[in-house]
Amino acid sequence: MKRTFHNLLFGLGVLTIALAPRAAWAETRPVQLSLFNPVQIFSESHSIKGLRINLLYGKNQDMTGLDVGLVNHAAGTTKGLQWGVVNYTEQNFRGWQAGYVNITNGDFKGYQEGLFNGADRMTGFQFGLVNMTDHMHGFQLGFFNLTNSAKGLQVGLLNVIKNKDTLPIFPIVNWSF
Repeated sequence: MKRTFHNLLFGLGVLTIALAPRAAWAETRPVQLSLFNPVQIFSESHSIKGLRINLLYGKNQDMTGLDVGLVNHAAGTTKGLQWGVVNYTEQNFRGWQAGYVNITNGDFKGYQEGLFNGADRMTGFQFGLVNMTDHMHGFQLGFFNLTNSAKGLQVGLLNVIKNKDTLPIFPIVNWSF
């Protein structure tokens, strides 16, 4: 079974490389395997469009596709599914982040689920114990929800919308539209 998995992974890599457009090879690669940065197939300056597997820690510029590992780090933008223990995107994220800790420093559009979810500007849905944003447009469901401003709904034990004029802190449910 282990050999079958290795053959399948190798075949997927060969197929992805064969089908990738040659012009995109300048700084974008179709597949990445990383033990920890810098021990990875391609350097962190390359972007990945396809599959990235980070055994311990992987870092690349942009990531589009499936990003799986213990610690997944994109210095730029991520589009797709990021699934790991810690997911960190320095700029914008579009898609689904699932892990214990999910952090996006820019615009987040999609679904975040984990023990801790954080984003500068979130449009979508956050589900976790602690959800934090600078601006939230959507829905937060968690034990503790915190945002500076909101156009949406918070459901949790403690909900905070700092820039709300009346009742900025409210248990169970809080909203601002």
